[in-house]
Amino acid sequence: MNKTNSAQTYDYDDPSNGHKETSSMRLLAGDPQTAIRKLAFPMMLGMLVQTLYNLVDTFWVSGLGADALAAVGFVFPFFFVIIALSNGLGVGGGSAISRRLGLRDKRGADNVAVHTFILLLIISVIFTVPLYIFAEQIFTYIGAGRTTEMATSYGRIIFGGSILLFFTNVANAILRSEGDSKRAMNAMIFGSVLNIFLDPIFIYTLEMGVSGAAWATVISMGITSILMGKWLFFKKDTYLEFDFSDFSFDKSILWDIFRVSFPAAAQQTSMALMMLIMNVIIITASNTDGVAVYTVGWRIVTIAIAPLMGISTAVVTMSGYSFGEKTYDRLSSSHIYSMKVGILVETVIAFLTFILAPQLAYIFTMSEDASHITDDVITFLRIICIFYPMISLGMLSSSLFQGIGKGLNSLVATILRALIFVPVFTIIFAFSLDMGLTGIWWGIVIGNMIGSVIIFVWARLYIVRLMKNERLSF
Repeated sequence: MNKTNSAQTYDYDDPSNGHKETSSMRLLAGDPQTAIRKLAFPMMLGMLVQTLYNLVDTFWVSGLGADALAAVGFVFPFFFVIIALSNGLGVGGGSAISRRLGLRDKRGADNVAVHTFILLLIISVIFTVPLYIFAEQIFTYIGAGRTTEMATSYGRIIFGGSILLFFTNVANAILRSEGDSKRAMNAMIFGSVLNIFLDPIFIYTLEMGVSGAAWATVISMGITSILMGKWLFFKKDTYLEFDFSDFSFDKSILWDIFRVSFPAAAQQTSMALMMLIMNVIIITASNTDGVAVYTVGWRIVTIAIAPLMGISTAVVTMSGYSFGEKTYDRLSSSHIYSMKVGILVETVIAFLTFILAPQLAYIFTMSEDASHITDDVITFLRIICIFYPMISLGMLSSSLFQGIGKGLNSLVATILRALIFVPVFTIIFAFSLDMGLTGIWWGIVIGNMIGSVIIFVWARLYIVRLMKNERLSF
């Protein structure tokens, strides 16, 4: 494939071009379905292990009682915002890199990578310092009540180490953008497994309680950051190259990153805002035990949709690359194929979740202080799993928009789903229909399903228009 444009151009298979040839770059230029499989499956495994860590973390914290679970639940939306910002920056930078690689603009892709790392330093400091300073006031204001002290101690450690999370998420996204999903997977698995081993040591052996869980997370992220920094900046065997010595901000590159990263971060932040709203609605309909049920149940949901998160990273990369090449048939093919895989995988997971709900609930509520919420967790899991297959439509279509640089489209659809449909339906079912906590869980299902269908239809119409315009141009 020898497309050219006004940028620095080259052929991946031509050794005379002066650039390193890598198997990951040949993968991006090949069959889109093969690329989706080879990019997605390592990331699916990495996401699965990472979310498994979240469950193990919840398991160890659950041994401290329902108050500890609730404390982590109050911190989690803010931690999710940090994840959203770092992932958003990674998605924005990765999308811009993939599109330039599709255009055969090597120098431009390198420059985007450098810009992305500079931005992560700036954004992480601006956002996390206020959270650290005002943690106690924030948790008091949002109704943490008797769990405020625990939430503050846990939250300040997480907020203080958040720059490490920014680095690992952005570095991971840059590896994925050039098709190197295997090392991205290895980094995720290493950090998650290390965290799993450190959790019981810090929480129980060192008797640090809920703060120990936070320290285990921060230390694991620190060691993972060192590993990824070695790959990117010292070993230098990646396709992309990093030159910070002659760096200066380029407004056009900033815009290209921000037009995807801001909507992507806002999109994930809206999910955190939805969690905060859900906590308020749950407390109104029940009490802090309801928040504990939601915290435990949603951790299990995250591992259920982990395969979709892995597939979505592949969709971002392939969509950006195909869009840069202007090969819209490849764009359409990778989108539909990823959708089929996602629906199949999530249907199986939904079935297993429904069957194994009692066992899953028991694992995380076996302590004496948490055992009274076991039945509520079972109910949550058996209702929530209904939307697993449908969420494939929304998540993977959203990733397509992010890959091609249309992050605003994805954001609009997510706001409709997370901040309008879900809260409205939860309020209707919980209060208007007087269904209590069960109604809240049904509201989450209905709101997510409607939002997913909307963005899927939007994505397909957009691809059809691209292909039609391409045919008319010939």
